[in-house]
Amino acid sequence: MELKSHSWLNGDRIPSRFAAGRLGDDGGVGFSDNLNPHLAWSDLPEGTRSLVLICHDFDVPSKGDDVNQSDREIPADLPRVDFFHWVLVDLPAQPSEIAEGEFSRAFTARGKPGPQALRGARQGVNDYTGWFAGNAEMAGDYFGYDGPFPPFNDSLVHHYVFTLYALDVPRLAVEGRFTGPQVREALKGHVLDVATFSGTYALNRRLAG
Repeated sequence: MELKSHSWLNGDRIPSRFAAGRLGDDGGVGFSDNLNPHLAWSDLPEGTRSLVLICHDFDVPSKGDDVNQSDREIPADLPRVDFFHWVLVDLPAQPSEIAEGEFSRAFTARGKPGPQALRGARQGVNDYTGWFAGNAEMAGDYFGYDGPFPPFNDSLVHHYVFTLYALDVPRLAVEGRFTGPQVREALKGHVLDVATFSGTYALNRRLAG
């Protein structure tokens, strides 16, 4: 089983149009185009009845004390945690690709609607839901894809992994407003094969190049 994309080469830097945040000409950061990337899969195992797609960043600071503080960088040795950017379940195996921008175009304040999505699939809430929970202008349920927006002062380049799971069931046993950890738990015992595709992104000008 293989997962690939024509949006960037596996392991390369993610172009800013696929991110939620980008560097501005004025020296600051702002929202970007937030397009979901093109993804294509092949060689699915026999018996595949549906697909699950998860995108997560495993480089997110475990403490937010230093996040986006202009007078210091987030230490590289700070423990890191997962941040889910896209949780898509019940995706049919055919057609065997997702088009660039098919599921997400622009960043939507208070989040895109869900869980129902294109192709009869369902989308969970991503972790911008928790990030913006205390912001009166941005708080809401962020369903579907919202791309990278790492801290502008992080000393690490962030890694984003798209993981495709081939399942032996047509519908995953999650309901309503589900999350990435809930989907990972529901996957147990139903995964026939797994494929990954990744990229990197940074908003620290020292690292972004």
